[in-house]
Amino acid sequence: MGIFDDIQRAFKSLSMRANASHILIKGGAEAEIKLEDLKREIGNNPVAFAEAAATYSACPSGRSGGNLGDFGPGQMVKEFDQVVFSEDVGVVHGPVKTQFGYHLILINSRND
Repeated sequence: MGIFDDIQRAFKSLSMRANASHILIKGGAEAEIKLEDLKREIGNNPVAFAEAAATYSACPSGRSGGNLGDFGPGQMVKEFDQVVFSEDVGVVHGPVKTQFGYHLILINSRND
């Protein structure tokens, strides 16, 4: 790969944006189990996801249905970014462990 490929890749990462919602539960194995149960209940339903975020999320974004707004690569922790910028849109992913706890992540949109 040449310098042109590197420049093109850098430009793409600068223009790439996503919008995601999450449910954060702090703790260890019990948090992971709770999120697995919630994921089964929610399915891929964005309304059910927002309701669950408002009820269970330890993040202040829970008040907004877990919506984190628009962001680019590198603005979230690595584990979160890996899911949001590589997995399917419109699908609930996780539980994903980060330094903050365990998350369910709903990718609302992404421009590739």
